[in-house]
Amino acid sequence: MPTVTVNGLELHYREAGSGTPVLLVHGFTGNSRNWALCVPVLRQRYRVVSPDLPGHGLSARPDDPAVYTLEAMAADVAALMDTLGLERCHLVGHSMGGMVAQLVALAHPGRLRSLVLVDTSAEPPEGLRTRERARLVELAREQGMEAVWEAQLAMNPQADQLRAQPEFLQTWREQFLMTSREAYIYCAQAMAQRRPLLDDLERLSLPTLIVCGENDGPFVGPSQRMHQRIRGSQLVFIPRCGHTPQVERPEEFNRVLLDFLQRVDGAAPK
Repeated sequence: MPTVTVNGLELHYREAGSGTPVLLVHGFTGNSRNWALCVPVLRQRYRVVSPDLPGHGLSARPDDPAVYTLEAMAADVAALMDTLGLERCHLVGHSMGGMVAQLVALAHPGRLRSLVLVDTSAEPPEGLRTRERARLVELAREQGMEAVWEAQLAMNPQADQLRAQPEFLQTWREQFLMTSREAYIYCAQAMAQRRPLLDDLERLSLPTLIVCGENDGPFVGPSQRMHQRIRGSQLVFIPRCGHTPQVERPEEFNRVLLDFLQRVDGAAPK
């Protein structure tokens, strides 16, 4: 599988298709496989690149906390764009990946054709400041990721529904356990302590799509606030959907994403 070294780190990535590049950035405890239901559709028109962020998937797993700040990961994404020659790409970020994407867009707006923010926030996520989240971080530190997986599943109000879908649950578990203990601890801390970006987002003028599952309560309000700050942005709520529309409702998500990308490309100068 392809890897590239950026900022001294070896990053694994997947690539498919040809044409205008679309860069897909996954979220916390995810990896490039989170986009598996999107890539077959996107690759028909675009060059699709989906990296594993540090400590996630098959990428390097350093123990340095500085590697896992949102700013450091944004620098890695920008360096990956340089290394792979992704000029004027569409940048799509989910959850933590959307937080990283915002920083890339603010630092390098001329490098992007568009920005797509999926179930994410421009502020510290409320769910990362709870007592339960702090307990999970300590559990990761003391017992490892398997213990965190079991505890997180036990806390999930939809646990019974998930157990009724053993194939989906097993896939989710496999991807979760591909996250290093250090990435879990330090990324959680980085998101909880991040600097709010709502005021900064008012500077953006590139085409922006904001997508959120209508049942993803912690990110509905943040999605609305980003929409209010980014001039000309489009906000879409995916019905009957939680935090991962690209997995839970892939047909609807792909339709919304493709419609947006094609409108942007139709208006882009040749």
